[in-house]
Amino acid sequence: MANSRATLPLLTVGRHILHTASRWQTFSATGRSHSTRAVKTTTSQLPDSIKRVGTAAAFPNEYPGQVYAFNWCLNGDGVTPLRRSAFRITKPLDLKVAGLALPKMNPLKVDLSPDVKLLEAGSDDLPFDQFDKVSQRTRDLLSLSDHLYCPEGHVPGSRIAARIVTNSATLAPDLLAFLERAPRMEPPQSLPVTAYVLEGVEGEPSFAGFAIEEIEVPVAASVDDDRDWTTGYEAEPKMEAKSVAAVVVVGDKIDIGLVVAGLKASQEALAADEVERQSKTTSGEKA
Repeated sequence: MANSRATLPLLTVGRHILHTASRWQTFSATGRSHSTRAVKTTTSQLPDSIKRVGTAAAFPNEYPGQVYAFNWCLNGDGVTPLRRSAFRITKPLDLKVAGLALPKMNPLKVDLSPDVKLLEAGSDDLPFDQFDKVSQRTRDLLSLSDHLYCPEGHVPGSRIAARIVTNSATLAPDLLAFLERAPRMEPPQSLPVTAYVLEGVEGEPSFAGFAIEEIEVPVAASVDDDRDWTTGYEAEPKMEAKSVAAVVVVGDKIDIGLVVAGLKASQEALAADEVERQSKTTSGEKA
């Protein structure tokens, strides 16, 4: 099965084992990581007229498609919206805000063709280096796109959240209809599954694949979300291993089935990894 050839573009599975939380860091447009330290200020020296002014609810120069918090989130996912037009889409109303048409069917069920074959990255058909190169190229081209559309939701039949970053105004509504609606997290953050879908770029060869990475993230119970500021001397939070997936699909006219196949395969792989980690934890406690 691993060596079989398909008539359609191959959907490729890769497993990278990483021991850093690189996907969860914040990156600038130059690619440099930044650690953020908030500073607590005092208003004791300010005039009363200024202290009466309410807290600002939005940053200057923000507008639909240009929201700083979401732009930074995409930056952490490796995409920088240089044209200042990136729409976060979690519900049908967001499609209208982005100037997109509503899907003809909602929810949308996609029947996958049996001809789509899943290959493991690291095989002779797809070395890890090749996947990484295509993934980086795709993210760079998405950063240069005039508009980015980013549907979010749960992969159907699971509670695994996914975000699709695409330049396709035709695929985005159908992908939102395929995903199950999930709670909108504020501020936005990286999700377990991220799909990079690049359509209609002249000269770019077709590609479809995805990789599974194991990263370390802070244990939720050890993070104090109520802190207003930090000193930089706090104890390091406890870390735990989590799996994340990156799907990459490139083509002149993309079949939604390729994206759906990648999302579903990612969901299955992440669920299997979690079961395996739970089993190891249980075995360790018994020992």
